[in-house]
Amino acid sequence: MSAEQTAALKKVLKPIHLWAIAVGLVISGEYFGWNYGWGVSGTIGFLIATIVVTIMYVTFIFSFTELTTSIPQAGGPFSYAYRAFGWWGGLIAGYATLVEFLVTPPAIAFALGSYSHFLYPSLQVLEVAFACYVIFILINLLGIKESALFSLIVTLLAVVELLIYIGIVAPHFSYSTFVAEPMPFGWAGVFAALPFAIWFYLAIEGVAMVAEEVEDPKRTISLGYIYGISTLVVLAMAVMIFTGGVAPWRQLSEIDYPLPAALGIVLGRDNSLTQLFASLGLFGLIASFHGTIIGYSRQIFALARSGYLPSFLGNVNARFQTPHWALIAGGLVGCLALLLGTTDQVIILAALGAVVMYMISMVALFVLRRKEPQLERPFSVPFYPFFPGVALVLSGICLVAIVYYNAMLSLWFFAGLAVIAAFFTLTGRHKSL
Repeated sequence: MSAEQTAALKKVLKPIHLWAIAVGLVISGEYFGWNYGWGVSGTIGFLIATIVVTIMYVTFIFSFTELTTSIPQAGGPFSYAYRAFGWWGGLIAGYATLVEFLVTPPAIAFALGSYSHFLYPSLQVLEVAFACYVIFILINLLGIKESALFSLIVTLLAVVELLIYIGIVAPHFSYSTFVAEPMPFGWAGVFAALPFAIWFYLAIEGVAMVAEEVEDPKRTISLGYIYGISTLVVLAMAVMIFTGGVAPWRQLSEIDYPLPAALGIVLGRDNSLTQLFASLGLFGLIASFHGTIIGYSRQIFALARSGYLPSFLGNVNARFQTPHWALIAGGLVGCLALLLGTTDQVIILAALGAVVMYMISMVALFVLRRKEPQLERPFSVPFYPFFPGVALVLSGICLVAIVYYNAMLSLWFFAGLAVIAAFFTLTGRHKSL
């Protein structure tokens, strides 16, 4: 076996790195994407959807942390479901997670292109998006420690920038503006908005993908998750509420750069602060783009190592100790998605993969509690079984809503899962997993 194959992932990450990865994975969701939820629900309808989704994520993360600290493997949800249910559980969780982490980067790349075009109209959206893939795959090839340091810097900048944004727009908040046309589509709009509310927090579970690269994972992972979700709840609520109070929601519900547009309304598009914010706004998008590339590469690596994907994708570069083929393969898929989808479609597909993975992870938690009561659990979910039960039920509600309002996308998602499951079964490959 070659050095490339036998090299292991490097254990170097500390709590601050995990906080940065957790927040960095998600923080672009505060910059764009969520505003499409206004288009289907109005401000109050979307606020209700966001509260429901926030409860789901808080209970989910506390539950998920038990799994991650008990089974700190790069496969994340795939590893937990495989341990609980065998090959078919691993297949469902691996497929759902891979869809989520492969289609999330293209949505962020779209937004990076849109922000750049907002600043410099001569730059084309797709050209910027493709360039981002090339640049950040190269950064990730250099090593996880270097990648985590980069993530920490851009995440800190992104958080500070959001706090500055909130400080600028808060004095211009108008309650009457926020509650104008509050629920134009009724309760149906609340359900339709759920996938866009999920975008506020989607991919925070990606911290599990770097579990094999964490120093003292049984202590460090729980700290990273808890600090991360706390930061994101505050930012999501503040950004959504204050932005909704500075302009009618219809003005901002169909663009990929709602925050610079909101500042342009408050200060004027040509104001130096508006231009500066749009420039700095790239940090939040970069942090998430970078983090999701780490996430998809580790998921591809884990699936290949376990026999679900071609084995060469599970190779680790001997020099940099990074899964280089997994990084490149995921990048190629993402570039294809850029050509085929729109931002709102990609967000819905990512949310669909996420909630399927959340559900099987929560069921795996219940099964492992019964099946392996002696498993070391450095972090036990509080209020068991209430927390994982709430996360499971709310994830199920989100799944039903996404499928109901997006039947064709959902059909493609589940058809893909069925085809892959049939392939493994008919070829007998499932017997060797």
